[in-house]
Amino acid sequence: MRPWSLFSPLYSHCRRSSSYVFAAISTRTTTITTHFHRTMATTASEPTSPSNTRLGWIGTGVMGLSMCSHLINAGYNLTIFTRTPSKAQPLLSLGAHWADSPKTVASQSDVVFSIVGYPSDVRHVILHPSTGALSGLRPGGIIVDMTTSDPSLAVEIHSAATSAGCSAVDAPVSGGDRGARNATLSIFTGGDGPIIEKLKPIFALLGRVYYMGAPGKGQFTKLANQITIASTMVGLCEGLIYAHKAGLDLELYLSAISTGAAGSKSLDLYGSRILKRDFDAGFFVNHFVKDLGICLRECQNMNLALPGLALAQQLYLSLKAYGEGDLGTQALVLALERLNNVSLDSAGGAAGSGNKT
Repeated sequence: MRPWSLFSPLYSHCRRSSSYVFAAISTRTTTITTHFHRTMATTASEPTSPSNTRLGWIGTGVMGLSMCSHLINAGYNLTIFTRTPSKAQPLLSLGAHWADSPKTVASQSDVVFSIVGYPSDVRHVILHPSTGALSGLRPGGIIVDMTTSDPSLAVEIHSAATSAGCSAVDAPVSGGDRGARNATLSIFTGGDGPIIEKLKPIFALLGRVYYMGAPGKGQFTKLANQITIASTMVGLCEGLIYAHKAGLDLELYLSAISTGAAGSKSLDLYGSRILKRDFDAGFFVNHFVKDLGICLRECQNMNLALPGLALAQQLYLSLKAYGEGDLGTQALVLALERLNNVSLDSAGGAAGSGNKT
């Protein structure tokens, strides 16, 4: 008998035993994996709530500050980042947590919101390879960009998020600072329908959500909204200049037209502010110039001529040229005052029709 054959019975027994062990491990692994996927599927279809969703927020300016406060008051755990830490202090006082980068925000969140200034800012805070939110987001996480930005960038972010096992939604808003404070914003969303449905409980804390279609469609809707607002603001300010030159009481004039066909949200939000010379920004001239510039580029791509949009963009650009880019969009009246050498400085009283000189 060969020496090694003495161990043959023991070897056969070990092989049989190891087979049982590996079979048991394989069965257990399959069970755990199945349970994991089943749990993930249940979580994916479950609506968001403070008990199952951690939120992150990037950008706490005029709009973001109020929007974040609604989420905190609703009981959500919120982690925030903004370029100017002092702007985050009111939210930290309410219980928000500070993070030192968008990536850190995302690493501590299931859903990350951003509302920043320009498309370049959006790209940086979301897609930067080492500090961007997407680099820190776990698979299954969601990015919601509420900045008014390029539709093509929204599509790019959606594609990058999908490749990373995550989701992305473009959700720009309309309603200004008052809408943010009162949670009455209009929220235009583009992306995957089930994801937006999942986020509805969060959106409901900020305003009313409208699902507009595929990635980028939320941004297209917001740009069309800005085109409408731009021409409406020109009409509002031109009407005031005309009424002033005609010697009308401007407060009485606004009251008279507000309930007729000339009534508008722009009149309600900005008419009295203009008469009070209140040009504080609910929405910055600089950001509106950015929005209208995106609109004009998209018009060029579409071979579309919108002369009213072009005129409004030029008037707002003139405000920037005068160093008035950090004023609110109602400051458009200043450009028209300069064109006509008049000033609505009587706070709405009958000002006569003379020039300011």
